[in-house]
Amino acid sequence: MEHAFATDLEKLLSRALELRLPLLEDARRGAIRLFNGFTEGYPSLVAELYGGTLLLLTHKVSEGESQRLAALAAEYYSDALTGIDCVVFKQRSSSDPENKRGVVIHGGVPDTSILENGVGYALDLLMNQDAGFYLDTRNLRTWLKACSAAKTVLNAFAYTGSLGVAALAGGASRVTQIDRSGKFLAMAHRSARLNGLDASRMECTAVDFFVGVGQMKRSGRTFDTVILDPPFFSITERGRVDQVNEATRLVNKARPLVNDGGHLVVVNNALFLSGKEFVDALEGMGRDGYVTIEELIPIPEDVAGYPQTRIGSLPVDPAPFNHSTKIVVLKIRRK
Repeated sequence: MEHAFATDLEKLLSRALELRLPLLEDARRGAIRLFNGFTEGYPSLVAELYGGTLLLLTHKVSEGESQRLAALAAEYYSDALTGIDCVVFKQRSSSDPENKRGVVIHGGVPDTSILENGVGYALDLLMNQDAGFYLDTRNLRTWLKACSAAKTVLNAFAYTGSLGVAALAGGASRVTQIDRSGKFLAMAHRSARLNGLDASRMECTAVDFFVGVGQMKRSGRTFDTVILDPPFFSITERGRVDQVNEATRLVNKARPLVNDGGHLVVVNNALFLSGKEFVDALEGMGRDGYVTIEELIPIPEDVAGYPQTRIGSLPVDPAPFNHSTKIVVLKIRRK
């Protein structure tokens, strides 16, 4: 039975890896998703590569099953790929905070940076229960680098600040990043230093979104581009984020901060909100002509899973998006 399980898992990993090999050849210092178990046949496992560090994440399985998955996946990738010198294992369902943040199960120190689209990003793969760097927003970072020259940019819910750093690398005149955690925001400064970027053009402030937005409105601050990439659900003493039932609430909060003719970039990662529902909600906001959907930014196929490797379907249809993470660029007009 154990041999059959290992063989079946290896087949899934191998089929997924085959389609990603061109990405590995193009960017060995970069970061890609090797296996998205949720869409590619084994929902409890995700495998990602950050430079020479293999990151394995398990969830919704027992500790014993989690460890078995990690051991099998680590063995498979170590045989299939060259250059893996560290393996980090995160058990998302563990009651032990250290296991959630991750432990090194092979090799030495995890990679501390990666290079994506010519921009370096600092990493700390043991800092939080996720990687601290979101691969699903890779194409958004590309858009920000290409569309931020001489612009002022606000990155709300910035986390480790990769989206703001991409805008700064693209020539933004000033980038403001806000997040409740100063610890996570410190990674943005490390990324800026990696690229030799002018730190005086980037302001990082640890503040609750609702407090920060209120302060900016009162002081009359506005931006050419505002980025909203919140968690799918969160409650603080200052406000609530509910990306399923209140998909446009934060958009309305942020609209007054966008300059006339500027952009509001909205990321909604709610698994149970369909793409059509999200688009309908945004189009409903635009009936007065002041909000227009300008562009949908797709999720990279290595993150979403390829048509040839997808097994089953998502809980709700993400179309016209290609993944439950839905990224929209809105054009904003002011009265």
